[in-house]
Amino acid sequence: MPERPPVPAEIIRRLGSLLGGFPDCQEEEAWAGVRWRVGGATVAHVFGGEDQLFRITFRAEPSELMAFERLGAPYFRASWGENVVGLVLGDDTDWDELAELLTDSYCLQAPPRLADQVARPDQAG
Repeated sequence: MPERPPVPAEIIRRLGSLLGGFPDCQEEEAWAGVRWRVGGATVAHVFGGEDQLFRITFRAEPSELMAFERLGAPYFRASWGENVVGLVLGDDTDWDELAELLTDSYCLQAPPRLADQVARPDQAG
């Protein structure tokens, strides 16, 4: 079985600069790759797969789960958790869109007192 590749430092730095800006969101090593958590709840998890591709998983609103499933690649619905989705990272990743998805994920996972401090993309402007 092929080994999982380490996540490139540039990807971790880019994600960390966004997720680390959320109140009490902490970066830590995960079973594979790196995850960001608020309290005991995982906001995002980036890792290399045995297929040598890099993926990030995050939480989505229950009403959006079917849309992610229908979008198909690079999006996918994880086989664990009720609202875990993700995407395969690549040269064509829309990092602005990913930032919005991760903001939503943070707000879903954080206690309301912290989530209320963050402007969600659908509430901006």
